[in-house]
Amino acid sequence: MTITNFGTQQPTTPSRVTTRLRQMLQSGPMVAAPFVLNAFHAQIAASLGFQAVYMTGFGTAAERGYPDVGLMTQTEMVQNARYIASSVDVPVLCDADTGYGNAINVTRTVREYEAAGIAGCHFEDQVFPKKCGFFEGKLIIPLEEHVQKIRAALAARRDPAFVVIARTDALAVNGWEDVVRRCRAYHEAGADLVFVDGIKTVDDLRTYAQALRDVPKLYNGMLLPIPDVAAMGFQAMITGGTIGVICKAVKGAMQELKDTGMVSSSRIASRDEVTEVLGLAHVYELEHTYSVGAPQPVG
Repeated sequence: MTITNFGTQQPTTPSRVTTRLRQMLQSGPMVAAPFVLNAFHAQIAASLGFQAVYMTGFGTAAERGYPDVGLMTQTEMVQNARYIASSVDVPVLCDADTGYGNAINVTRTVREYEAAGIAGCHFEDQVFPKKCGFFEGKLIIPLEEHVQKIRAALAARRDPAFVVIARTDALAVNGWEDVVRRCRAYHEAGADLVFVDGIKTVDDLRTYAQALRDVPKLYNGMLLPIPDVAAMGFQAMITGGTIGVICKAVKGAMQELKDTGMVSSSRIASRDEVTEVLGLAHVYELEHTYSVGAPQPVG
């Protein structure tokens, strides 16, 4: 079995979701994809009108009780991605970490994400095991090695519209000169977008926008509102701080329960609000459509 054929087989024509994402990236406005940890969060975002969602690696790890330091396996990430993609009609972007190994591992990762129904993913140039882009102690691989991983990701696509994003974590390690050099090399290798992670200030965000103004790019964060980031020339933004929102809300509710013995109704979505997002009405429609009446006695 050859490397070009291993993994789940995929069609060679673009899927609906990959085509839709690529069209949005090319024609604008900027794609704003909120962080989602799971399928339920994706359904909430889609129900509010977001045109894409982003499966966060930080959040996927947190849901399983881990910090984002490379403890999640490819299999666990793909499984979560599959649930998310099957729950919504909008394109799903995913964190693919380092590709979970070398260029050969990247090849399989692309195939698995494609099979899960994902529209695109990003690969970072950190040493494996990686760390969240905002954590201390990151190490990066040589530029040339990540170029090869991006080339492998592009070659692995069975769906030509699948979006491959090249992420660099070099900012905290080597500074802007190396960041720009890497991003241009990754773009020249064929990456559809570049992604500089670890942007912590508005000044850095402006530098990012200006230094790579001629390169399609993605921003991760909430330093400025979505329209302001779009005006800076970004093609995509992943945002929302969902994991922090969840942590604060759940911790507050748990603290109130511990202190008072109950949780205020103002904190709680109604059962109808929840089941509306989950599509319970559609289940009832299916039950009605395919009902065969009351069970008949046997004998």
